[in-house]
Amino acid sequence: MAAEAEHQQEMLIVTGMSGAGRSTVGNALEDLGWYVVDNLPPQMLRPLVELVERAGASLPRIAAVVDVRGRDFFSELQDIIQALRTGVNVRVVFLDATDAVLVRRFESVRRPHPLQGNGTLLDGIGAERGRLAELRESSDIVVDTSDLNIHQLATLITETFAEEGRAGLRVTLLSFGFKYGLPADADLVADARFLPNPFWIPELRHLNGEDPEVAEYVLGQPGAREFIDAYAAALEPVLAGYQRENKRHATIAIGCTGGKHRSVAIVRELADRLGAFPGVAVSVKHRDRGRE
Repeated sequence: MAAEAEHQQEMLIVTGMSGAGRSTVGNALEDLGWYVVDNLPPQMLRPLVELVERAGASLPRIAAVVDVRGRDFFSELQDIIQALRTGVNVRVVFLDATDAVLVRRFESVRRPHPLQGNGTLLDGIGAERGRLAELRESSDIVVDTSDLNIHQLATLITETFAEEGRAGLRVTLLSFGFKYGLPADADLVADARFLPNPFWIPELRHLNGEDPEVAEYVLGQPGAREFIDAYAAALEPVLAGYQRENKRHATIAIGCTGGKHRSVAIVRELADRLGAFPGVAVSVKHRDRGRE
């Protein structure tokens, strides 16, 4: 029984007032690794139950973001939750905000409320509150987003639903060659061309920075390890700040002339340093290593 509980699937039904932040919550959950189904038609919730049951461990964490436009959904919600509970841990997250805040948000994007019809924004909000009152009372988690901007809401969701020990920031360390152009998606770029180029050493030319001979040569040069130490130290507060600002992915690029020797060796060494930072998971890519 304990093993079953450990691997039990989780499902969130994210709902609430229109304009209260459902899309922001969906994006934050997706960044945490949840499989998010956004704007799901209510009639598709029952097929989703079957999908969850068939998928098993391949879809351990699923979030369905739904809205008030599906009128029949809310009267059937309790039945749907009970159907899911046979093998899934289900929670309902309800997002709310004050009428004044919702009016301001709708006016800022110049869109009508989905239940407004020919009435005013407040008419639509009032109708929605009446329709969702019972659901709000029975929800597992109610989040008032009135005083939260989108970044604060995303941070709150991250803190609430992140797996224990899960990396808050995923860093891609990318080696590249300057002669092939800067990587367009790099957040930070460093230059390893201050080191002697192994290309000019005949016995190293055909190798790359992952080969021990090249790595030893590059890392043995004056300034190489000092650079790695200093750059890792400089990146530590940057990556911590990214996490505080709810940035979940970052690409740090290290370049040399051809992207085959120096940058590759530096990236491999730097990956070990950054991977030891709290909340950081590192992956390594070598864009130009295989080029001639």
